[in-house]
Amino acid sequence: KRTLLPLRRAEVSTVIFPCRLAMQRLEMKNMVLELLECIPPLLLLLLACGLDHVLFTTLSVIQQHSFVQYSFHSSHHLAVHVMGTSLMARLLRSTVGALNTSSHSQLETSNFACLPQPRSMGRQRYAGSCLPLAVLVLLCLAQVYTYRLRRAIAAFYFPKREKSRVLYFYNKLLRQRQIFVQRQRKLVARRARQHPGLGPSLREWCCRRWPRLRRWMRRSCTVCGTPGTPRDRVCPAPACGAPYCRPCW
Repeated sequence: KRTLLPLRRAEVSTVIFPCRLAMQRLEMKNMVLELLECIPPLLLLLLACGLDHVLFTTLSVIQQHSFVQYSFHSSHHLAVHVMGTSLMARLLRSTVGALNTSSHSQLETSNFACLPQPRSMGRQRYAGSCLPLAVLVLLCLAQVYTYRLRRAIAAFYFPKREKSRVLYFYNKLLRQRQIFVQRQRKLVARRARQHPGLGPSLREWCCRRWPRLRRWMRRSCTVCGTPGTPRDRVCPAPACGAPYCRPCW
């Protein structure tokens, strides 16, 4: 209960609140891991779509520039004329005249049947291919909120187990608060021993060189990391100057 044990600022980041709509820090880690697992199917889908487009383009070029059509026309005409009115001429006209023939042929052919006939995928087919992956990404996002129901379902079926869980969580927070100061002191000392980067070193040098720049610098609490306010306290040690919010101080 919030009235029984209000959380401190440093403890808020270690607890998941089921009623918050926004994703919290602990949930973001699991969600990022789930989204990283969606990268291989996404790369495979992009490879398949790219290969489909390349093959369609290649086959279309072959179809357009490899089309060959042949046209063949022929004409044949045979006519035998026998002149005269004699018996032999009439006999020849009746026998040889049967040889008179006339024919015309026209042939057109092409290699259209041998050429590829590619068909491109439409927008609906592309959308249908991407739809399962989009549903998978949405399920990864919705999985964060479904995980919050596990405690409620377990508390409904196992109320005694839920009571012992709450007591364990309460005692755990009490033990953590007993060693809170020592743990935060070690954390701050560990941060102080770390070598600062080029940006923080340059910024700190400018602040020592021109003290008026400190009011324009955005500072945060050394312990909990909350943005600074005018009520923050600064460590009085000459070589420190670390800012602390009032609860952490």
